[in-house]
This record gives sequence, C-alpha cells and structure tokens, in this order.
Amino acid sequence: MRLGRLELWPPLLLAPMAGLTHSALRTAILGFGGVGLLSTEMLAAARLPAERPASSPYLVRTAQESPLSYQLLLADDKIIGRVFEALHRLRADAVDLNLGCPAPQVRRAGGGSSLMDDPDRVRRIVAAARKQTSLPLSAKIRLGETLSENGLRDFCRMLADEGIDMLTVHARLRGEPFTRPPRWEWVAKVKQWVDVPVIANGSIDSVDSARACLKITAADGLMIGRAAARQPWVFASIAREVYGVAVPEPDVRLPRLYADFVASLNERFLPERRLGRLKEFTHHFATNYFFGHHLAAKVQASESIEQAWEHAEAFFALNDSERTQQG
Repeated sequence: MRLGRLELWPPLLLAPMAGLTHSALRTAILGFGGVGLLSTEMLAAARLPAERPASSPYLVRTAQESPLSYQLLLADDKIIGRVFEALHRLRADAVDLNLGCPAPQVRRAGGGSSLMDDPDRVRRIVAAARKQTSLPLSAKIRLGETLSENGLRDFCRMLADEGIDMLTVHARLRGEPFTRPPRWEWVAKVKQWVDVPVIANGSIDSVDSARACLKITAADGLMIGRAAARQPWVFASIAREVYGVAVPEPDVRLPRLYADFVASLNERFLPERRLGRLKEFTHHFATNYFFGHHLAAKVQASESIEQAWEHAEAFFALNDSERTQQG
C-alpha cells in the first residue's frame, strides 16, 4: 500500500493514542515486527514549534522507529506554516490530521471530532497543510455525530480533493464507546466513495477480527489501537496469518516484555515522565493475566517507577505467562 511517497508493507498501522503511542511502546511493537507505520501520540500543534525533542515525552524517538507518522491536533490554519517547519525539522515520515478525537476537552478547544461539523474550516486546514509539505498527509475521522451517508460522503470526498493521501475511519459515531461494536460496513461505503487508500479502525485486536474486518470493508489496511498496548505482538500475528508476511512467530514472554518496557522508559524519558506512562501501559498489559487487576491496582497505587517495578516482579513471581488469558 502506498501512502504518498511511502510504501507500507504490511498495511498495518499503529493508532495514535494519548499516553500510549510513545517511544517505549513503539519499540516493543518493533521487537515483534509486522507493523507498517508507527505513530506518535496526538500532538498539540500550537505547542509543537517550541517543543524540544531531547526532553519532550511526545517527541522522544530512536533511530529504529521508522516510518513514523506525527499526528496533529490542529484547530485552524493560521499556525500551519510554523507547525510544518517543526515537522520537517523533526524529520517526520508522514503527518496525520486528527479529525476524530471525541474527548470533551479537545472538542471544546475546537479540535478533534468537532471539526467534522465545520467542513469549510477543515477544507482550509487541509489545503494549507498540503501547500506546506510534500510529506504524506493523512486524516483520521469517526463516522460523525449521527449516521448521514450524504454528509460523510461529501466530507470524505472533500478531504481527498484537497490532497489527503490516506483516510483512516474509526467505525463509530462520535458519542459511541469502545464497547459498542464498530460499524465496519460504513468503512466499506467510504472505500467506494474515494480513490485514496482507506484504513479501517475499531476493535481490530486479533487475527480473526482482522480477517472479519477486511471481509466486510475491503479496506486497504488496518489500524490497531488499544490491542497494541495489550499485545504488542498483535501486528506480527496478523502480518503472518492474514498478509503472509515472513515475520517470526511471536515469542511472547510477558515478564521480559514488561521489564524491557520499564527499561525503555528509564532510558529515554525524564524521571517525572516515566511513572504515568507505565501506569497507562499496565492498565492494558495486565489484562493478559486472569488476575491482572491485582498487578494494575498495585502499579496504579505506586509512587515511583521503582516501587511499581517491585510490585510487578512480585506479581510475575506468582503468575507466569503460562496462565494468561491468551493461554
């Protein structure tokens, strides 16, 4: 699959997720293989020009983390020049526009999914961004506030007409929770409406769900979110079983994976930025264990990353990887 000048194979993409898709998780995923495009966390465009890569937790990146898409939370077109100067300086491999985040604080600031209510403003943003860069430019959307075939079709076609190279569709309405089954059939509609690659997102967490989604949507690729934090090897499994990519069968050793994640946090992030990211990761990772809520609770209550690691070591001593929910 092509994204502008990038060739992505396999067409499996990491979703941008606040507090999760940072350098430590990205390298954990790369350790298993199978991912075609990595992503940053959602980046506040207004602050990006002043951020320092050496200290900003949002911009920490190792040499192996490539190709890497930088996702922007952008509410207007007035600062786009400075933002893209920063992105070029950071050597972004691709840029994604966040048009789907449903978080109330993001919507109140005029960003995320609220932008879908103002197509003219989005048109100005995309047109201005396209003028500023030759980098691959993508957008991530939800289905909208309510189901409207005409409205969604016009919005997606406008994005493609203004120069978006790829469109990712989270197959839920703005107010629908992650527990609601995704409306994959609407991704199939989008695929018919536009000529750019369309990526399906929403509840893709296994080989079976990947196959089911592709059967319904005929999408050009898949984007994986929370499952990437729970099982960083999910990309490798889907790449092997669905796309026939010759990556090694995942060798999953949960205590070692967790230890490597902690080591990455300690090596790359300032002390005050480590514990919160470990707590966020553990919330998802702990679901691999039948009694993982004990691990999550202990880490959540920890006051330092050292204390969290002590709790994790004690938990692993009593719960080996043979007794996980995945078998």
